[in-house]
Amino acid sequence: MKVRRIFDILDYYQEKYPDQKVALAGKQNHQWRKYSIQEYVEITNNLSYALIKLGIEAGDKVAIISTNRPEWNMLDMAIMQIGAISVPVYPTISESDYQYILSHSEAKLAVIEGHEVMNKIDHILSATPTLSKVYTFINRERFPYFDQLLELGKENPNPDELTFRKEKVQPHDCSTIIYTSGTTGTPKGVMLSHNNIVQQVLSLQDTPQKWSKIALSFLPLCHAYGRMLVFLYQYLGMSVYYAENLGTIAENIKEVHPTMMSTVPRMLEKIYDKIYSSGANQKGLKKRIFYWALHLARQYKIQDHNRSWWYNQKHKIADKLVYSKIRKNIGGNFDIVVSGAASIQARLASFFSAIGMPVFEGYGLTETSPVVAVSCRAKNGREVGTVGFPLKGVEVDIAQSGEVICRGHNVMLGYYKDEALTKEVIDKNGWFHTGDLGKFTDKGQLVLVGRLKNIFKTSFGKYINPQVIEEKFAESPFIENIVVVGENQKFAAALISPDFNFLKEWCQRHDVKYTNPEEIVKHPTIKQRFAKEIEKYNTFFGETERIKKFEIIPDEWSQLTEILTPTLKVKRKLVQERYKETIDRLFA
Repeated sequence: MKVRRIFDILDYYQEKYPDQKVALAGKQNHQWRKYSIQEYVEITNNLSYALIKLGIEAGDKVAIISTNRPEWNMLDMAIMQIGAISVPVYPTISESDYQYILSHSEAKLAVIEGHEVMNKIDHILSATPTLSKVYTFINRERFPYFDQLLELGKENPNPDELTFRKEKVQPHDCSTIIYTSGTTGTPKGVMLSHNNIVQQVLSLQDTPQKWSKIALSFLPLCHAYGRMLVFLYQYLGMSVYYAENLGTIAENIKEVHPTMMSTVPRMLEKIYDKIYSSGANQKGLKKRIFYWALHLARQYKIQDHNRSWWYNQKHKIADKLVYSKIRKNIGGNFDIVVSGAASIQARLASFFSAIGMPVFEGYGLTETSPVVAVSCRAKNGREVGTVGFPLKGVEVDIAQSGEVICRGHNVMLGYYKDEALTKEVIDKNGWFHTGDLGKFTDKGQLVLVGRLKNIFKTSFGKYINPQVIEEKFAESPFIENIVVVGENQKFAAALISPDFNFLKEWCQRHDVKYTNPEEIVKHPTIKQRFAKEIEKYNTFFGETERIKKFEIIPDEWSQLTEILTPTLKVKRKLVQERYKETIDRLFA
């Protein structure tokens, strides 16, 4: 059968892979709960019957506020196949953002997870008049819950109405509204059609190899990137296992031995730092061989024809002595690791590809469904420092300002209830303006060089691209996150959020007493060590781009403190607001 709407993936899956015993899997009470494709379809249809019984009509909005779980996918498909619109919402945002999104989208029903979310929704119910029903995924003894919704569907089967509703849905109808504020501003409702997402899946179907059959997923399903990839996994008949949380990823990889995984560069940096630090415990020749192998991996050329015979011989030795052991410790059997949401450092792409975790890099935005360009298996399709070729069916160009623009099947329908803002980003010729700066290599690969809005000018009139500087400095194991500032100032300065776990280990090895974050960042030895690190990375830049002053921040930047987005990008504007006094002191 032909897949034209997102929910057609389920019928296609059932037809092509009817014996798939693990379509979706998630942990319940620390045990994997696995759903076959037959069970997945049955539960989805029963949820559709329940939504029909509750009066959800075509075009109505239903919100899902939850971390990843198999029921998320079932509900998502159930909403879309009755012609309603799915509104995925992060379970980590503020009460005011919930109120704005649920009111603005006019959501009629929400299914939520977690006590904290439930309390926030409870507080705003009176201010969101369209939200007539709230369910929780598990019984929280406050609202009706998922099993009761499922039971309602079983008691009220309505296959004829469901078939009628499915037939009425057209490929260019809106399937979902994803609210995105990125790193700044009020949430914007991005309307994506069924066709937007289906074309992504069809264009990416040859990316994994045929033997790749197990995917581990931990990127939020409410993020366009994580969700689209899960649709791709389903289209390919792969088993999708959801990691319990960010802290259990290593353990979950060992349990399920995935062949494919999507990630963000920050996560790969953390894995790399852990591998690098593990060498410190080794002794003598073993230690020298370990660090030689790591150095060799960072020089790895991703394209086979770019590696010399001599390099390949050394790589074989390093693989036998070191890389095979690292793979065993990680526990995966990777065909592909897709990295997106931010640029990955060249050394990380080389390193992981060298040790047997081939990194494919993708680029896009929620507004582009999300992929604009991605690595592929064609000649020159994977090149360190590039995001590959534009996706099939997508035109990509560079505007005079250096901005990446694109048009094609991936461009959103528009921002919900905001025609003026839509016209600001999609011009009259259909080009979507990404706000990212880029260029093409002579082989046609796309290279990203920063955000248009982030570039600033010093008081001497010199332009500085902070993203390039930050990406280089983030190579340091001491630095978890860094924000470069200096607009209209005489020089560039930086706020540094350290990697406190690494710092603790370093203090132990160098007989420095680690007390707490507030005290350790003021310790003379630590300040001196960070100054040395700044000096090292400054050598990669011209005089005007070098960091002249810095401040080590004692706070851990995370989603909980709202400084990081769900894909672990720093909200630059929020950092500048929150640390205004510190920044002012740097330039005083």
